[in-house]
Amino acid sequence: MFDVKPVAGALGAELHGVDLTKELSSEVLQEIRRLLVEFQVIFFRSQDISHEQHKRLASSFGPLQTHPAYGTVEGYPEITILESTPEKQTKIECWHSDMTYRLHPPLGSVLRARIIPPKGGDTLWSSMTAAYDGLSHTMQKILKDLVAVHDFCWGFKESLEEPGGKERLAQAIADNPPVKHPVIQVHPESGKKVIFVNSLFTTHIEGMHKSESDTLLNYLYQHVTRPEYTCRFNWQPDSIAIWDNRSTQHKPINDYFPAHRRMERISIDGDKPY
Repeated sequence: MFDVKPVAGALGAELHGVDLTKELSSEVLQEIRRLLVEFQVIFFRSQDISHEQHKRLASSFGPLQTHPAYGTVEGYPEITILESTPEKQTKIECWHSDMTYRLHPPLGSVLRARIIPPKGGDTLWSSMTAAYDGLSHTMQKILKDLVAVHDFCWGFKESLEEPGGKERLAQAIADNPPVKHPVIQVHPESGKKVIFVNSLFTTHIEGMHKSESDTLLNYLYQHVTRPEYTCRFNWQPDSIAIWDNRSTQHKPINDYFPAHRRMERISIDGDKPY
């Protein structure tokens, strides 16, 4: 149907021979979704899609979410703008899964590159499936029934500390109280177990003293970033990444200041983790 080129051992593949500016058949869309679940993050090159085509592609995976804190493209509230400029640098630098502070975190996201710095600005992804499989059986048993708390305010604490930040994000805070998710999630399509805590939004594990929770979470945060679980993508204008938010974490590499970088992202609604 099209060419698939894996980019790393644990996850990631580039897909060639598919034109995302065209209306895709149900067979092609089903194959893209199958490959997404298999490779966890898939990449496309030279795809000059319009905003409407971006929305159509993301909608093929399910209903769309909006983001409570970021700006959006005019006329397209689903398309979040992720931009870093000399005047306003990006604040997100740590490994994370998107919006786990929601009861229904995103199934995944479709991210399109608009403006790319002349050097730097790559993104890393890590497989939470491979990371889980890499744990000892003893650690898997320890984590099996644990529940963690995820909090919007924890993830956006830098923004909240800015002048006027609490007022600007007051509605987002009200709409997103802390939520609980299992530390180990079962992927609803692959049936595989994944680690489902991240340093951006997870605050603590329930039923543990703070020192115990911090020690265990810090161990997991370091474990999931082991190089053998990761892949790295070098962006070019009109590159597109689609990742499975249920089985990956990602990290932008902010090594391009003061260059301008602009990305546009649509997130797809997901199920409650179990």
